[in-house]
Formats: sequence, structure tokens, C-alpha cells
Amino acid sequence: MHATIAPSRPQLPTRDLEVIGLVGLAHMGSHFFHLVLPPLFPALREAYGVSWTELGLLLTVFFVTSGLVQTPAGFLVDRIGAVRVLAGGLALLGVGALLAAVAPSFLLLFPAAALLGLGNSVFHPSDYAILGHRVTPSRMARAFSVHTIGGTIGWALAPVVMAALSTTFGWRAALLVAACIGLALAALVLLRRDALETPSHRERAASDTAASSGSALAVLIGRPVLLCFAFFALQATGVIALQGFMPLALDKLWGTELVLAATTVTAFMIGSALGTVAGGILADRTPNRHGIIATGLGFAALLALLPGHVALPLPLLWVVVGLAGALHGATTPSRDLLVRAAAPPGGSGKVFGFVYSGLDLGATIAPAIAGRLLDANLPAGLFWLVAIATALSILAAASVRPSGPTARPASARATS
Repeated sequence: MHATIAPSRPQLPTRDLEVIGLVGLAHMGSHFFHLVLPPLFPALREAYGVSWTELGLLLTVFFVTSGLVQTPAGFLVDRIGAVRVLAGGLALLGVGALLAAVAPSFLLLFPAAALLGLGNSVFHPSDYAILGHRVTPSRMARAFSVHTIGGTIGWALAPVVMAALSTTFGWRAALLVAACIGLALAALVLLRRDALETPSHRERAASDTAASSGSALAVLIGRPVLLCFAFFALQATGVIALQGFMPLALDKLWGTELVLAATTVTAFMIGSALGTVAGGILADRTPNRHGIIATGLGFAALLALLPGHVALPLPLLWVVVGLAGALHGATTPSRDLLVRAAAPPGGSGKVFGFVYSGLDLGATIAPAIAGRLLDANLPAGLFWLVAIATALSILAAASVRPSGPTARPASARATS
């Protein structure tokens, strides 16, 4: 059951826009830093005389650190409030980029990557806690969709910006600019903390004794949260397999040139972004989250099978993959509302932190399975992997129910 927490000032549409915009901007910064290092790999390889494998280990350190710390970051959000945690994460991204910029040896890039991963760990628990507390419930799904799109924009900007800066001014200067971006975003969050702050543990306990009931472990091992975790892990397995290995599978199956095959990933991402916008509007207008998820992902799974069994002309391939991405993206706001409904009062930070670490698990599993399928000369199996993982995720989502008696529609509930 969601606790009722009165906001400190009326939540007007302008306030909603400010909160959604600031959180979306912060999330864009998070995803920007996902891809700060990869565009610099050629320059780093030349500067330090290291292998591609050694450079790849930097990303392993980044994502392993982020995945391991995400749940503790959620506990911290629930304990001290989201703004300080979010600003701290952005500052760590800036400091990590700064350390990488001045690193005199390759080995010092590893603690820099760990700092970047530590900074990245705070965003899902912080962002969703802020949106859940500050945004009018009737606009929540649209807020979640803007949050997702902000991350997509960050992914799109980073390779272009970092490569251009590195080519023009050198890789160290590029990292210095990235450090300034992280620190500037941290300062912006602190400057607007009044608009973003969520109640701390003590403040919640004073207003609602339910906030302190039950152990934290019991929350995370409860059936709804574990099912949400499984849903996210399965979703990541399918999406990462598709994004990372679809071009190779198309090349093996139909002889599609890798450069052209890679454009299918772009089509999927564009479709996903557009679908997320539509999904936010739809989810705010209907309480049937399970229906949206089952319908969107069900048709997306069917479309994902098509390129593995039919040699499609490239334009039609773009349409099919783009439509699959749009259907998948349309479910993301409903997905996030489902997690929010599964979180107990005062526990959104830890729940979102734990559930989103399922993405890291799926991202770890997917390459191993997809690689084995391609090594076994079973490229069509990649598309079956995507479809099966998606189908299982539908079953997981269908089994998720709110953590308490929260049958009322989202517009009738106060935020947690």
C-alpha cells in the first residue's frame, strides 16, 4: 500500500515539467557516461600500447561496479533522500572522468572506471524515487517515458561528442570536458534540490509508521520484487542479444553486409524511443499495465522471429525491426509503473535499485548465450533466444501484483 505523503507545495504542471526535465537531464548524463570511454579506445590503445581485450576490461569494471552497488544505492536513497545521492553520483562521474583524463598509466584507468561505475549506480533508485514523490500521479507514465528517452539521447550523443573532441583536441581534453559535464549536472541538481527532494527515512517515519515496518531483506525477497527482477533480467537478455549480435546473425543467415546489418540496430533503437513516447501516453490513460506489457511484448517477440526465418529486403527489415522496437518501447512506462506498484511505502529506492540490477544480470548472460549460438553455426537460434526470453518476461510480468492492497488506479493514489 502506498503511503500518503503531502508535498511541501502544490504540484502544478510547471513543477511537474521542471522535475521531469531535471531528472531526464540527469539520466541523459548517466547514459552519456556509459559511452564516454569506448570512442576513445583507439587513442587509448595508441597512448598506452594495450590490447583491445585490456580496454574492454575497463567496461567490465564499470558495469560490474554499477551492478553491485545499485541496490545499496537504493537503500541510501531511502535513508537520506534522493537528491544528495543523485548529486553525489553525478559528481563521481565527473571525478572519474577527471582521473581518467590525468591518468599517467593505463592501470590508473581502472580505478577511474570503478568511480564511473559507482557514480552510475545511483540513477535508477534516485530518479524513480524523485519522480514517484514529485510528479502528479496522472502524469507518472509520461514522466517515466521522458526518463527513458533521456537515457537514449545520452547514448546517442556520447560517441559523437567524445569522438569529435578527441579528434580535435585529444583524448585527455575530451575526458576533461566530460568531467565538467558531470560536475555541472551535479551542481544543477543541488541548486534545484527544493524541487527534487524526497523525504528521508526519519521524515517518512514521522509521517507514516508503515514506512519502518518489515525488514529490508523481506522486501527484496518478496514475490512481487523477485518477479520484477526476473522480468528485467529476461528483458535485458533479449534486448542485449538483439543489439549486440543481430548484425552478425543476419550476415551468417542471409549474407547481409555487416555495415548494412548494423543499421537494423539503429532502426530498433529509433522505434523503441518513439514507442516509449506513445507508451507513456497510453499507460497514463489506462490502468491495464499487464495488458499493455503482454500485448506489446507478445507482438514484439513474434516480429523478432521473422528476420531469423525469412530473407527480407533491407527496407522491409528496417520496418520489421523498427516496429518490434516500437512495441517493446511502448511497454517500458507500464513496466516502471508495475515496479512502483510492487514497492512498499518508503521502499522505492531499494526496490528500483535491486530490480534494475536485473538488467546487469541479463547483460552478462546474453553475450555468452548468443556467442555460443553463433559459434555453433545456429544464427537463427539468436532470434529464438530473443523471442523465448521475451515470452518468459511476459509470464513474469503477468504474475506481478502490488505489494499491498493497492487496487486503486494510479491517479487515485498518492506517491510514495
